[in-house]
Amino acid sequence: MNLLILTNNPDRASFRQRIGIYLDTLRAGGINCEVAKLPTGSLARRKLFKRAMDFNGVLLHKKCLNCLDAFYLRKYGRKIIYNFDDAVMYSDRNPERHSRSHFVPFRRTVKLTSVVIAGNSYLAGHAKEFNSRVEVVPTGLDMKSYEVKAKVKNDGKIRLVWIGSKSTLKYLAGIKPALEEIGSRFDNVVLRIICDEFFDLDNVEVEKRQWSHETQFLDLAASDIGLAPLPDNRFTRGKCGFKILQYAAAGLPVIASPVGVNAEYVSDGVTGFHAVSVMEWTESISTIIKDSQLRRSMGLAGRHKVERFDIATVGKQFYDIIDNCLGSGGSAHVTCTV
Repeated sequence: MNLLILTNNPDRASFRQRIGIYLDTLRAGGINCEVAKLPTGSLARRKLFKRAMDFNGVLLHKKCLNCLDAFYLRKYGRKIIYNFDDAVMYSDRNPERHSRSHFVPFRRTVKLTSVVIAGNSYLAGHAKEFNSRVEVVPTGLDMKSYEVKAKVKNDGKIRLVWIGSKSTLKYLAGIKPALEEIGSRFDNVVLRIICDEFFDLDNVEVEKRQWSHETQFLDLAASDIGLAPLPDNRFTRGKCGFKILQYAAAGLPVIASPVGVNAEYVSDGVTGFHAVSVMEWTESISTIIKDSQLRRSMGLAGRHKVERFDIATVGKQFYDIIDNCLGSGGSAHVTCTV
């Protein structure tokens, strides 16, 4: 079987973790994959969609379609699978406002697909309003990649760590008051930011680590406590908690806002702590800083908890859904709503 995979950006983290890491699994199972970047022009996209006739199906990554694109993709595609891991039906800037420019393309895209693959149950619930066949596949990761032996500096420092992109750095900035308070209480705390953009603090030294696929594992392994703050709104509830999985895979205790899957992925008091207010963030970080044994036990518990997210397990689930879809009869049909 042959599968055409369409994405706006094959280099983005979402594509790597939702699709890219499973390409070998799909090919090993007899599904030949071709990844194509969606062009900007409508005529170029129509030409690309026409190529779908040569494939058993199309896997569309995250992109919500306008009416013309939806018409041609449905016309030429035998089966269409939609894979998404963000609350694309809402605006990230104004999540509580109804946005037709986000909601309508999402509804249109979900309606025309043969099967929808959602990153969590919150996203799946939105998709099920418009398509009866929705599967939840969490974001997976290669646990072995996090089994690295980092050369930890014997400097007496406790390293808080946050990993992410510049678009989500604002979430870390949201707990600056708690981080500044930690800096006033402890003189041995460092904040390590693994990103492509950074900020400074007055009371805490900031280690600025440029994100790269090769160095991220060592940078996490050489840290002590993972941070995963999020505001609570309709957009952030759709986040798939990947940084929590990364911290846990690296054996770190995690302090997280109990928003969306964060509340599930961090077992409060077992693998880390939930924190909402500045006081809760400050006290949770302080508690783990002061207790090295607690850091170790929470880290071990967290790593055990996230073993079910290894790509060997999630990859099989992902493969089975696609294989079943491409091998089954019938197809969905599109209704364009503008």
